[in-house]
Amino acid sequence: MAVTTELRRLRNYIAGEFRDAADGRTTDVINPVTGEAYATAPLSGQEDVDAAMAAAAEAFPAWRDLTPSERQKALLKIADAFEERAEELIAAESENCGKPLGMTRSEEIPPMVDQIRFFAGAARLLEGRSAGEYMEGLTSIVRREPVGVCAQVAPWNYPMMMAVWKFAPALAAGNTVVLKPSDTTPASTVLIAEIIGSIVPKGVFNVVCGDRDTGRAMVEHKTPAMASITGSVRAGMQVAESASKDLKRVHLELGGKAPVVVFEDTDIAKAVEDIAMAGYFNAGQDCTAATRVLVQESIHDEFVTALAKAAADTKTGMPDDEDVLYGPLNNANQLKQVTGFIERLPAHAKVEAGGHRVGDKGYFYAPTVVSGLKQDDEIIQNEVFGPVITVQSFTDEAQALEWANGVEYALASSVWTKDHARAMRMSKNLDFGCVWINTHIPLVAEMPHGGFKKSGYGKDLSAYGFEDYTRIKHVMTSLDG
Repeated sequence: MAVTTELRRLRNYIAGEFRDAADGRTTDVINPVTGEAYATAPLSGQEDVDAAMAAAAEAFPAWRDLTPSERQKALLKIADAFEERAEELIAAESENCGKPLGMTRSEEIPPMVDQIRFFAGAARLLEGRSAGEYMEGLTSIVRREPVGVCAQVAPWNYPMMMAVWKFAPALAAGNTVVLKPSDTTPASTVLIAEIIGSIVPKGVFNVVCGDRDTGRAMVEHKTPAMASITGSVRAGMQVAESASKDLKRVHLELGGKAPVVVFEDTDIAKAVEDIAMAGYFNAGQDCTAATRVLVQESIHDEFVTALAKAAADTKTGMPDDEDVLYGPLNNANQLKQVTGFIERLPAHAKVEAGGHRVGDKGYFYAPTVVSGLKQDDEIIQNEVFGPVITVQSFTDEAQALEWANGVEYALASSVWTKDHARAMRMSKNLDFGCVWINTHIPLVAEMPHGGFKKSGYGKDLSAYGFEDYTRIKHVMTSLDG
């Protein structure tokens, strides 16, 4: 007799309570370590989206009218609760994504908590032009106000952290939220709803699980004043098009193809170590990952040899293995995408390391290095979103800059050199929202993160990201009474 294991049931969080989808539809949630279902989640439809939007709209006036210090207290309580329940969050995220437990504990929980606390402080530091008489007999003041209900869609690569990047500034500014996690990674977001729901009034924070159609219904809904998405370029374009129909604000953090420009005066050993970490962390499933390396020709061969060895020394595997840098790719479609890029490599490309699936269970892929590539190759121009680092050889600074900028994405980049003037020239001319010098991928709550071109617009983190969730009102009053 076959033994059946009952799947865990995840639920939406709307108006302060957990609910199934109104029509009862569900979708299986797959653990990428095993490739098998471990839970079901609601496949939410229009009725569920309507309910969540109505709850957020009803809660908005009271949340908006709280003093900044009161919203700050709530966010600080949320941060404390994240710390207290860190092990639950880590377990949920690992099941979501197959991430190593140790890396999630050290590299995700601390910055998430810090980011929530940053926005708690930012709630009390909104800045604007000083009141004054810019016309005789009249005083002008500027008010910064929350925009209203925010429809937010988070991705599957960092479900917890991207949820924080969305809800923390929105709630701090006085908005209410309807957040949809990816259909492949809802578990940690549902847990976050439980945590936040115990702290803020009902309706302030809502979670609706579902697929693309659910997200589309949220963006097209008449209630939200703003739509925010972290996802693919295609998804971002669809959101921008949908939001344009009623002129919603749009905040887009989309794909990336970060150039990593390595000049001949670089410390090769240190650069290779740091670049391998920044390229393979989270299985390369990061819009800022260091996966497109451009190396000056005089050190190209030495660099490639060292990078291939670093790839061979990098380990992927089970979440509880302390020696593992990264786990599986998130889902079967992503494994197919990464595999496809390698299978379609042109004849002039050379796989220096990896280039294959690991095991026959789950979605693991080996740390990979590909050299011999040309600027117009598919794997150079398009986002792989996997543990694949490409290497190109350039002759001089002008060619390096041309190739670095020669893609449609413009999120992040890095320059590796001991020449300060060259670093400053490159950082000025690189057409990317972030430029790191002799490092790659560190982020801090105080500094903005966001791109140009097809990487989207709007900023996450920092006071700039906070201000994106506000609107500006001019108030002018006569001094004549």
